[in-house]
Amino acid sequence: MSALPALSAMVGVARTCAGLGLSRAMLYRRRQPKASTRVTRTPPLKLDAAEQTAVLGELMSPRFVDRAPQQIYAVLLDEGRYLCSVRTMYRLLVARKAVRERREQRVHPVYARPELLAEAPNQLWSWDITKLKTTVKWTYVYLYVVLDVYSRYVVGWLLSTRESAALARELVEQTALREAVPKDQLTLHADRGAPMRSKTLAELLVDLGIEASFSRPQQSNDNPYSESLFKTTKYAPDFPACFAGIDHARDVITPFFEHYNHHHRHTGIGLMTPAAVHHGHAPRITAERAMILAAAFDRHPHRFKGRVPQPPRVPDKVYINPPRENPVSSSAPVTETH
Repeated sequence: MSALPALSAMVGVARTCAGLGLSRAMLYRRRQPKASTRVTRTPPLKLDAAEQTAVLGELMSPRFVDRAPQQIYAVLLDEGRYLCSVRTMYRLLVARKAVRERREQRVHPVYARPELLAEAPNQLWSWDITKLKTTVKWTYVYLYVVLDVYSRYVVGWLLSTRESAALARELVEQTALREAVPKDQLTLHADRGAPMRSKTLAELLVDLGIEASFSRPQQSNDNPYSESLFKTTKYAPDFPACFAGIDHARDVITPFFEHYNHHHRHTGIGLMTPAAVHHGHAPRITAERAMILAAAFDRHPHRFKGRVPQPPRVPDKVYINPPRENPVSSSAPVTETH
């Protein structure tokens, strides 16, 4: 196309276009392109700037800030005023990204994600309170439980007819003294209930050298071990649907926690009892189990396909919300391990 003007000057426009199969009109348009004359027209029915300001002032006013445009339109008509149509109100709100709750909203604080680690007993405890139904409507028995996260051992519990910061303080204090927890070793994790965040309990934790940790609001996954224990408790075969009173609840809960601590084989701790792990018997039990499995392998190796079976082991580390792994940078070398 760049040689077209020179060729048309030599043999003429008509012969050039005929030989190339082009339209002469196209050639003339390329020689004298028309300037763009597009004119943006203002819609004749559009509100001017002053009228738009007046409408938005009404929509955003304290009187109408929590009402829909249809409601505002009707109220203004009943008052003998017409500013614009309902559709125009929506159009003005959309232009200002105001088709939403127009009142000032509370900005909720950002709570840090708790990331807690336990590598031995009495390093991380989790505690919570759950309600147990009674035969009297709207009356409950409250079960307080303190759980060692590493061993799943119930280190302390109590029953009461109410939630109380004083009772929570008493439970934590007696449990810490009974377990002889050194200062600055233990972290106590809980949700954000009133007894958990009470000043009474906070002062005790400072005196005992225990660090307090709290779940994020409405995040049950931040306290999974206590939630799991309560489910295990309430789904036990002999656990009643409701209790006749606090004495009945104590008669049920006492043997249950005795069984849970000393006889229940927990899948999260290598199918051992919480008491065995909590009191340091796990290495011996694991070694004994390994010897039994090795003897079974020696008797019938073909049943194990030539591989010596290993007993389940207690995890070395237990987390509440393990740290997120940093993504590998695309520029960093990738090393494969086989």
